[in-house]
Amino acid sequence: MTRYAVYGVPGIEPDAPAIAIALRRAVADWYASHPAITVDPRRYGFHATLKAPFRLADGATAEGLVDRVAAFAAARAAVTIPAVRPRAIGTFRALVPTGDTAEIDALAADVVRAFEPYRAPLTPAEIARRRPERLSERGRELLERYGYPHVLDQFRFHMTLTDSLDDPGDVDERIAAHFAAFNGADIPLTALAVFVEPEPGAPFAVHSVHPFRQEPT
Repeated sequence: MTRYAVYGVPGIEPDAPAIAIALRRAVADWYASHPAITVDPRRYGFHATLKAPFRLADGATAEGLVDRVAAFAAARAAVTIPAVRPRAIGTFRALVPTGDTAEIDALAADVVRAFEPYRAPLTPAEIARRRPERLSERGRELLERYGYPHVLDQFRFHMTLTDSLDDPGDVDERIAAHFAAFNGADIPLTALAVFVEPEPGAPFAVHSVHPFRQEPT
């Protein structure tokens, strides 16, 4: 069953700001040079999740979703991912903003709500895969309402760099060296992207890219 997702991907447009394009290339180089610890990040593609992968609701179409994402993006200004730095999130590593995230948090919340009509309800098997027994009460509430527990007040913007690592070894040092040029940088996010998973377990691919109406000031 095909799934779609709405992602924020710095540098995904050919005319994106140079620093965003450079970051995306640096991440691609990181994935390519560390295949053993980037299996899931490579499958999902470099991104920040805004609307987590979902099946289309009855009556919804991919064309309708894409048109809605395009209109949504065209009506909004671009945002800045402030002071990006590598961090551990649980047992995996990611690039995260370390400045004021109010702007990107608001964007993420609006994306979650705006495209909810296109999302099919989770099946019992999909709910079970989310391990609801390990979630907080709030996480279970959000999983039931939006199909994903890490949204709204439980959202944390991040761009994943590794799989879950039981023994990270010197990974943190390697990440710090690889991304030194971007440490603390403000990264423009100038578009939304619709990604598609054509069948379960297949790599996600870029379906369409939808620029915001302007770059951040």
